[in-house]
Amino acid sequence: MASKILVVEDEREIADLLVAYIERAGMHVLRATSVPEAIMVHNQSAPDLVLLDIGLPGGDGLDVLAAIRRRAGTPVIMLTAVDDDVSKLSSFRIGADDYVVKPFNPAEVVERIRAVLRRASGEREPKRLSVGPLDIDLEARLVSCRGEEKPDSRLNLTPTEFEILAHMARYPRRAFSRAELLEAAAPGSDAYDRVIDSHLSKLRQKLVAAGCADMIEPVRGVGYRLWLENA
Repeated sequence: MASKILVVEDEREIADLLVAYIERAGMHVLRATSVPEAIMVHNQSAPDLVLLDIGLPGGDGLDVLAAIRRRAGTPVIMLTAVDDDVSKLSSFRIGADDYVVKPFNPAEVVERIRAVLRRASGEREPKRLSVGPLDIDLEARLVSCRGEEKPDSRLNLTPTEFEILAHMARYPRRAFSRAELLEAAAPGSDAYDRVIDSHLSKLRQKLVAAGCADMIEPVRGVGYRLWLENA
């Protein structure tokens, strides 16, 4: 069943952007734009996680956080333009699970949602990923490719190439934008997202050289995906 995410944000453009990315990640979104509405929707709908702005009509987002904590243990990520230590400390003391400052990368917000949901459910990050002939050891940071001509051939990847491949392997067949892949490989980087094309070109060459088919393919108008017919 898809996770229900309550987005509490009074700026429509920001809310629409978040909703688009969260729904694209396969989650269901509820919306609220004020303190009273946020508390009401939370009480009525029991979301799995709340994205919560601090500056809201009808009060303060911290009031919503406190109301949620009095009633439930719903994970809450603060999403706000308020970037000071007092607000951050107050949020965490009341019970926030994460704190994201605007402006933000919506793809990063989605990954933070996934991470908080995993922690809340007790789910742990797997130590290994296997997609078709690819075997990725996340702890040792090793990648091997079980090709027909070169069985168990190990790929010599740069740190950036490893992060890109591991991120794509977590969601095989999903199309990623260049910005999403850049954020996954180098969070907070101010590099142009087109630099990802160079990394992907070298990564695809290494996959082929290791004996694997060219598993990474471009998606017109979007970016790239790790593709297997039966993945």
